[in-house]
Amino acid sequence: MSKLSLYNGALRICGERRLASLSENREPRRLLDDIWDDNAIKACLEQGQWVFATRAVQLDYSPSVEPPFGYQYAFDLPTDFIRTVALCSDPYFQSPLLQYSQEAGFIFCDLQTIYFKYVSDDNAYGMDMSMWPETFVKFVQAFLAKELAPRLKNGADQDKIEKEYKAARTESLARDAMESPTKFPPPGSWVQARRRGSWQDRNRT
Repeated sequence: MSKLSLYNGALRICGERRLASLSENREPRRLLDDIWDDNAIKACLEQGQWVFATRAVQLDYSPSVEPPFGYQYAFDLPTDFIRTVALCSDPYFQSPLLQYSQEAGFIFCDLQTIYFKYVSDDNAYGMDMSMWPETFVKFVQAFLAKELAPRLKNGADQDKIEKEYKAARTESLARDAMESPTKFPPPGSWVQARRRGSWQDRNRT
């Protein structure tokens, strides 16, 4: 996958001639450059909790930041952060952290260490085109086409392009969801108490 192939996919959707290179002196290429430079890929990454772009990290609180009130500790959001996938108190991501807030580039909570999964735009995650599933490639092409169509002078059918964009987005999100591990709701306090009781009974015998 390459930037040129993404451009050409968008041009195909818009009914425009392909580019031979990224330096070709044509108006559609210049328009696509503007869209690309306006954080087009980040906009696509924001649309889902993409498995291929998900990063898991351990975060320790920042001693140089003191929350003004409420939660005791502040954590810097990673510089490659796009959107939250999970925030937990354990490294296996089995215990969701429910008491926290996220604002102004920080996470606030009452723990000193937390475990954070998020969609990343790092070059080894969301920006690594070699990791993109084919459905996400088509979604990005459709997004570029949707942004490009109103600026073209070729009378591109914007309604048709909008429908193709929505269909590509839906398919990409559905396929990505299939790649996620099966999730089960955490056991309630009653079930946990029963388990502890059973374990204690076995150890008495």
